[in-house]
Amino acid sequence: MEPRNFSENLEFLLLGLSEEAELQPLIFGLFLSMYLITVLGNLLLILAVSSDPRLHTPMYFFLSNLSFVDICLTSTTIPKMLQNILTHSKTITYEGCITQMYFFLLFVALDDFILAVMAYDRYVAICYPLHYTVLMNPRLCVLLVLVSWVISALHSLIESLMALRLSFCTNWEIPHFFCELKQVVQLACTDAFLNILVMSLSAGILGGGPLAGILYSYTKIVSSIHRISSAQGKYKAFSTCVSHLAVVALFYFTGIGVYLSTAGTQNTHSSAIASVIYTVVTPMLNPFIYSLRNKDIKMALKILFERETTKV
Repeated sequence: MEPRNFSENLEFLLLGLSEEAELQPLIFGLFLSMYLITVLGNLLLILAVSSDPRLHTPMYFFLSNLSFVDICLTSTTIPKMLQNILTHSKTITYEGCITQMYFFLLFVALDDFILAVMAYDRYVAICYPLHYTVLMNPRLCVLLVLVSWVISALHSLIESLMALRLSFCTNWEIPHFFCELKQVVQLACTDAFLNILVMSLSAGILGGGPLAGILYSYTKIVSSIHRISSAQGKYKAFSTCVSHLAVVALFYFTGIGVYLSTAGTQNTHSSAIASVIYTVVTPMLNPFIYSLRNKDIKMALKILFERETTKV
């Protein structure tokens, strides 16, 4: 059969996490709850940071950006999944699939870069505390976030344009709950070598680069903390990194695990289930990880709630 391009208004089928009808209400309720918690939790964190002048520092500026990206990341995939469950449909248009793919790649890459920028912020704060305010000035902070956006947008644009060159024959079923790039490329019946090459290079550069920066930053941080004489000083310095380390571990270990465990596999739901961790669970847990151990954020949230209660 001749390859057919999706300019003919053809559609992909998102198979989701399970095809069993009796599990759909449970999946819908679970993911709706997680989505609402993610949006509410990250939105509260952004409001707390923006409303409290004491939190107008580089660390919390990057944290609020991370929360915004997490809201966007889950909003790229979950609403469509919930809609399909409600309407008993599995379809997504070709245009919708490419658009979803673009924004998913954009926000995953942004998560990656912002986590690296936050590691650099902690590195400067602990290794060069006397020069912190000079080195991490507002102009540099905005520039770091802006560069992260530009690189992420260019990367997702290249990957999406590369996907447009692919043609598909008869297999349009994606064993996933969203249009994941790797799954779409595997469905192509034309030569996808160039797509796989670009995808691998991108993963190595955009994934490995920020991770190397994070590891380097924490190597220097651990070395600097080790030189602190007092146990209290060591604990205080390390406590500022615990939350960020937890988020980094959750994001990278699950993300890397998904792609390593499913390398070479095609028609399986395993990567879809594993992807839930870094695309849904991690953005949901981030505001809790950062706020539970952080007295400043808890105080800002308390003031925010008291202010809103007073208004009512």
